[in-house]
Amino acid sequence: MTGYGGQPGYEERLRAFTGRELRPLTPAQDPVNQPMIRHWAEAMGDTNPVYTDAGAARATGREGVVAPASMVQAWTMRGYAATAAPRPGVPDGFDALVALLDEGGYTSVVATDSEFTFVRELVPGDHIAVRETVESVSAEKRTGLGTGRFVTTLKTYTDQHGETVATQRWRTLRFRPAPAPAAASAPAEAASPAPAEAVSSAPALRPRPAVNRDNAFFFEGAQQHRLLIQRCTACSVLRHPPGPCCPECGSLEWDAVEAGGHGHVYSFVVNHHPRHPAFDSPYLVAVVELAEGTRLITNLTGVAPDEVTIGLPVVLDWLDADPDLTLPVFRPAPTEAP
Repeated sequence: MTGYGGQPGYEERLRAFTGRELRPLTPAQDPVNQPMIRHWAEAMGDTNPVYTDAGAARATGREGVVAPASMVQAWTMRGYAATAAPRPGVPDGFDALVALLDEGGYTSVVATDSEFTFVRELVPGDHIAVRETVESVSAEKRTGLGTGRFVTTLKTYTDQHGETVATQRWRTLRFRPAPAPAAASAPAEAASPAPAEAVSSAPALRPRPAVNRDNAFFFEGAQQHRLLIQRCTACSVLRHPPGPCCPECGSLEWDAVEAGGHGHVYSFVVNHHPRHPAFDSPYLVAVVELAEGTRLITNLTGVAPDEVTIGLPVVLDWLDADPDLTLPVFRPAPTEAP
């Protein structure tokens, strides 16, 4: 069989990576510890006392403080300096897979999904290790970013006793970057005009959002021009972006409420780069604080960049980007007549 680029057996070589170890069991540099838990909670704005107050943790039936579940990946990260350095004695499974994908032209990458399963809470003194294997490499797919393949790996986190404490499915899209537009090979005045049908092309699509089980309701509501915000059914706190667990009380139970569509600009930037054919440059990216109290990142429309101010009242509008994608955007609220 001949694969992409005339390379024999390319598909078979990719499929052979299924089940292959990319990262052998690698212990964290440090055990789970209170100072790092405190730094994480402060950085995330997570005030749950079970992370920092032993008394509060014991009041919930725990033996003492615990680490936030989503920190499990942080314990095994190598740090900035270590990441740039080679890992002596570590098999090059990851490098080999990247090289094979590069060979097929899939030289660009974007993370699309991370799915955790937590088995137990981590406590100070736990020493975590991680092992990563390839779960699957998809057949070639056409996406809004380009033609590519979804690579799913499974990270298994274990404690000092070898018992699994969490797993993480990590999915990335490795895709071929779109070719740059070819420059004209002859002066414009010497070229004969082409029929309109020959030079027209379909408009560029906006990049597709990474839709998963946690946020699918948001994009389904947008298709109906409804701005849905996730709400914890245990403590009624609203949260955005959507997630599986309430950051206030830890409950996994939730529903959604429809926002009224009024808010103000909390922060904004004027983006000039990178340019993308689906966007008119420059474009305004804002953090809008809704009247309900939650914030979301969105585009501003109907206003010039030099007219935007912090606190500007805005109202909801809808961008029907294409038949498959509708997104909430905001425009300045109408001024009331004196």
